[in-house]
Amino acid sequence: MNTPIFVLFYIKKTKPCNDGTCPIYARVTILSKRFEFSANKSILPERWSQEGAKAKGTSEEARSTNSHLEHLKSKINDAQKNLFQKGILLNSETLKKELLGVSDRKFMLVPIFEEHNRKIKELIGTEYAAGTLERYETSLRHVKNFILWKFKISDINIEKIDYAFITEFEFYLRTVRKCNNNSAVKYVKNFHKIINQCIDNEWLTKNPFARYKSKVNEVIREYLSEDEIHTMINKDFGINRLALVRDIFIFSCFTGLAYVDVKNLTKANISMGIDGDKWIFTTRQKTDTASKIPLLPIVQEIISHYENHPQAGVNNVLLPILSNQKMNAYLKEIAAVCGINKELTFHIARHTFATTVTLSNGVPLETVSKMLGHTNLKTTQHYAKILDSKVSDDMMALKNKFKNLSTEKKWTKSGS
Repeated sequence: MNTPIFVLFYIKKTKPCNDGTCPIYARVTILSKRFEFSANKSILPERWSQEGAKAKGTSEEARSTNSHLEHLKSKINDAQKNLFQKGILLNSETLKKELLGVSDRKFMLVPIFEEHNRKIKELIGTEYAAGTLERYETSLRHVKNFILWKFKISDINIEKIDYAFITEFEFYLRTVRKCNNNSAVKYVKNFHKIINQCIDNEWLTKNPFARYKSKVNEVIREYLSEDEIHTMINKDFGINRLALVRDIFIFSCFTGLAYVDVKNLTKANISMGIDGDKWIFTTRQKTDTASKIPLLPIVQEIISHYENHPQAGVNNVLLPILSNQKMNAYLKEIAAVCGINKELTFHIARHTFATTVTLSNGVPLETVSKMLGHTNLKTTQHYAKILDSKVSDDMMALKNKFKNLSTEKKWTKSGS
């Protein structure tokens, strides 16, 4: 009870009201720490005594204002007494909470994460793909299991999350869950988004990720060679379902569209481009970015072939595509029949477009990036790194340019 408390009333001239008055504020200082709050009164600047920290004169307005300020002082003293009686240490934070009725609201991690996922679920088909929700649901399961494994509890206050929590979570993913580097980094990244939301909402004052660093290992993505594409195109499967899957896969190889983007195509997505020929105009579901792709002859042939397919007409789609699961299952059969020793999935078609079809044939990186609908050129540059054949071709042209240079110069031996 002996800790001194200093109270000062002042007016905020920087925030005048519409009627010309200025709000009165109380500044409370205790142990060199202070907090401020509104006194819920305002007064004209000329009627305020800065030296006396009160209203001037003896008018009814002045007496009412000063009486209100004295009442606030009494409330501050009462708050101090209440803290003493409760056995709570007196400081600026505890006094502020007691005086203003601020409760120690606890924000728990799991319901915040669940609410984030609920909102994503509501936006599937407009802003998010179903796969995005699946990744965050998996991330939430990992977080819940980690908390149980590490702390033997089902949830945790977000204020308890620190740098050690994050590094232990990553350790858990790599060891207990046996995640590879990129998967572990991905789950931590998803968790990071939840923490950022807590910071943005001012539920957290410190960023536990401030010193955390991670690195994604570069993955060499599979793609088909030109010979493998020709083998697949020319193969007579004798089974309609395999021929259908092959055709749609090849369609993606020559357009660069992902499965969901092919599935969403309708005839309305085909229009005349700037060159007077047919183009695909669509928006990538994953990144919500535009893709404008000129139709190569083989793509136009595939579209024409399935133009009157019953399924395409009933579902108002450009191509009668199967589910992603069935497509990938049948692609494994196709790879076996064609003698392609690769783990064939539908997404490999997109990689093939970026590498074998475009970059290998001299299409500029910026053009490929635009057709793929990438939001960052670095994403496209990843494909350029893996093309040894392109490096070989480019250097061969350079070799031919300088092949006679060595004969034009008579090199002398060292020391002669």
